[in-house]
Amino acid sequence: MEPKPLSISLFYLFLLLSTNLLTLFISTNFYSPCSLSAAKTASVTIPASTATFHHLTHSTLDDDQTTSDLPAEFLAFTSAQKLKFGFNTNMDSDHIIPPVGHPCTQFPNELRHYMSYKVNGSCPDDELLAQKLLLKGCEPLPRRRCRPAAPPEYVEPYPLPTSFWTTPSDKSVVWTAYTCKNYQCLIDRMKTHKGFDDCKDCFDLHSREKARWTKPPVSGGLDFSIDEVLAVKKPGTIRIGLDIGGGVATFAIRMKARNITIITTSMNLNGPFNSFIAARGVIPMYISISQRLPFFDNTLDIVHSMHVMSNWIPTTLLHFMLFDIYRVLRPGGLFWLDHFFCVGDELEDVYVPLINSIGFQKVKWVLGPKLDRGAELREMYISALLEKPLKHSW
Repeated sequence: MEPKPLSISLFYLFLLLSTNLLTLFISTNFYSPCSLSAAKTASVTIPASTATFHHLTHSTLDDDQTTSDLPAEFLAFTSAQKLKFGFNTNMDSDHIIPPVGHPCTQFPNELRHYMSYKVNGSCPDDELLAQKLLLKGCEPLPRRRCRPAAPPEYVEPYPLPTSFWTTPSDKSVVWTAYTCKNYQCLIDRMKTHKGFDDCKDCFDLHSREKARWTKPPVSGGLDFSIDEVLAVKKPGTIRIGLDIGGGVATFAIRMKARNITIITTSMNLNGPFNSFIAARGVIPMYISISQRLPFFDNTLDIVHSMHVMSNWIPTTLLHFMLFDIYRVLRPGGLFWLDHFFCVGDELEDVYVPLINSIGFQKVKWVLGPKLDRGAELREMYISALLEKPLKHSW
């Protein structure tokens, strides 16, 4: 057999080397056990104040504002981050963008103060500033990489069920943001404080809170009882739900006694409502009324709201809120609109048509005068139990 020409031998040698190099490249760069192991053990450098991909561009900011006006740590958080392994089919993108942005940038002075902290250090004790930013629409809050202020001598909560109706320890709260500096002050303020405070008597668990939603129903009355409402559905079919603006979560406590899990949204308006709710043994959620409810469609059995949903809310925002409640309720789910109030002239012209437009079916609907601030204001209450249609709700 004749020997192969030198050129052919060199070609085969080149092909062999190329194949081996390609195999080595693939094995060391794409999901191999070696590369994953190395990723777990390698040290990671966390950028403290820089980011490469900014989704806050000139087009999303005010005309006279640029990203240079904003805190570096805010830009680090709000910037698009490139995915390590490239394009992700679930996201339909090769980047991930945090859900915060333009509303925060409208308040640069407050934002700069709020975002001034040492990464990996302690957060400033500035709850009042944080809540003001949140209520202005800077939601979710962009502070992420510091440790929040905590009570220096924290005392653990009482065990269940004692915690339901026992005032927590004063040492479980950071009191800096509040006028009162202990729970006894909050309990007494109905008697001692003449100004307005949200849910002024809520912290007194042995006064009006003790009787909420337990009184026998009165025919045609505005006050529905929990058992009256639950009797509308088959036993055991109301299991999970939400209370919007639920004060100190007494509604959730009542429902927990009936083996129903309720999450309570609340702000800390001159009182540690979220800390108090958690200490009682139920779940608080710190979101404003402007935020889209963080639940999937057609999932909750019941949504309740008392007082917070009323005519102080801009009509368009209220329309959004009502449709969002409809969205998260499952077909057959209940919306308990508890003591919605408005001026009498607005009742038939604005709010009845607004509520009717959502698509709920009326189970109970009661109108009555609101007299606590005087009859001359002509204020009215609506208490209603509304059901999302079990069939054809879409």
